[in-house]
Amino acid sequence: MNTFGNKWSFTSFGESHGKAIGGVLDGVPAGIRIDLDLIRTELERRRGLTGDGLPATGVSPRAVREADEVEWLSGVVTNEGTNELTSEGLITLGTPIGFIIRNTDARPEDYEWLKNHYRVGHADKVYEHKYGIRDWRGGGRASARETAARVVAGSIAKQQLREKGITIAAQLVQVGAEKDAMKFAETIAAYQREGDSIGGIVECRIQGLKAGVGEPIFNKLQAELAFAVMSINACKGFEYGTGFGGVTEPGSVINGISGGIAGGISDGSEVVFRCVFKPTPSTPKAGVKGRHDACVATRAVPVVEAMTALTLVNLS
Repeated sequence: MNTFGNKWSFTSFGESHGKAIGGVLDGVPAGIRIDLDLIRTELERRRGLTGDGLPATGVSPRAVREADEVEWLSGVVTNEGTNELTSEGLITLGTPIGFIIRNTDARPEDYEWLKNHYRVGHADKVYEHKYGIRDWRGGGRASARETAARVVAGSIAKQQLREKGITIAAQLVQVGAEKDAMKFAETIAAYQREGDSIGGIVECRIQGLKAGVGEPIFNKLQAELAFAVMSINACKGFEYGTGFGGVTEPGSVINGISGGIAGGISDGSEVVFRCVFKPTPSTPKAGVKGRHDACVATRAVPVVEAMTALTLVNLS
């Protein structure tokens, strides 16, 4: 499926090296003023750009070159009643919000060699097993390029949650075995020099979520969050509260650490979860051509926030 959520349903479309990627966000209430600066900032974070506009260590060249300019197709107007952008931003109509992001740096010719080859660690082969056909241009729908559309939708969801006093903040907390944030860039650069890649862990914190969100059996809050986050490319694991590390500690030590969730329901305290992203499988060291990140976890941070926001607007 390409649609996430019921209350706020988000449908993603487009391929990595097609004309554009985009989305349709339905269920958004009328009268919300969309913060365009927030969306631009979030998209820049996903591109791996730092505060000074420069790319972070190990970021794919394509991520830097793609402008990621959002074109609004429906569901929004300005105060003047048009959908032409102004400094005042856009206002939702309550109808489906359609948008696209054109692929300005698509280079399908770079992937001609994949017509008759499957990349190890990618979805190339299983896509063909499932559909009988595949888009060999950089992975098509399986490319992380698709996540830009999620960030746009998630940014709008963030705004709605912010009005309810709910904030979401994720950060990279580990790169390989390194846990010192000051050494992350150095660690990534070392793998990049070797033509290799490394994985990382992203931690996300939700504040302001009232007690009572989530269900006690099959739609537990942690299960909904895991469902959303595990849909992100390269995500290989999810934990909340004490997580897997709690197995080494006795109950008398960790029983009070809930991670903000008890019995599948939010308890009113800060919700904390972590997710792990694998190393990029396509690397020069593996003999694979293309434009790839040395550590995809760095650019996954705003995507984790976006999927968390889309989860919460469907639950709260």
